[in-house]
Amino acid sequence: MTDYVFNPPVPPTVAVAGETARFPVRRVFCVGRNYAAHAREMGKDPDREPPFFFTKPADAVVDSGVTVPYPPETSNFHYEIELIVAIGREAFDISREAALDLVYGYGVGIDLTRRDLQFEARDKGRPWDWGKAFDQSAPIAPLHRVRDGQHPAKGRIWLAVNGAVKQDADLTELIWPVPDIISILSRSMVLKPGDLIMTGTPAGVGAIVRGDKVTGGIDGLGEIAITIG
Repeated sequence: MTDYVFNPPVPPTVAVAGETARFPVRRVFCVGRNYAAHAREMGKDPDREPPFFFTKPADAVVDSGVTVPYPPETSNFHYEIELIVAIGREAFDISREAALDLVYGYGVGIDLTRRDLQFEARDKGRPWDWGKAFDQSAPIAPLHRVRDGQHPAKGRIWLAVNGAVKQDADLTELIWPVPDIISILSRSMVLKPGDLIMTGTPAGVGAIVRGDKVTGGIDGLGEIAITIG
């Protein structure tokens, strides 16, 4: 039995739809600017950029239905609705054709962002961590396990604030679809069970404030809801 200098924290987990068992989270990878319209609204050309990645800590993950405190050090706090990919098998340098074999399931998530801190870091050529990787910045709804080899490649993805729809797109608009994302990411490191991938957000991102009710969903994968506290 291993002795620790203090009790290790409880591993972060995500609920699984229709099951009592939960999905343990190992790492959270995020894809930047993976919808053309969103890339343009961020001032970038989507036709010239290969995919790039950043990360959030595993313990940034929280369940749908929670109240997320308005974070410190920002006055421009944004929502970003995203398709979540949950990895269930280990692989390194996997081909695009075999990439979907790694997927345990899919879900709906929100990449919460301190946009002012992100832009400040971007403009100075610094990492995005302070804008993206803060506490409770990755709400994720229950995952839906892959059944009968069915992987979502199309379907509406949307987000609303206080009932007003702000983001409304289709998964077919992903610049780099899920098989490409998994394959490219696996070239840099070994993907393992428990890894999550947030695949990017459509256009329409914007600010939220204390008291806002944020809801969203993806066809076939259910909905997510959080309140800003």
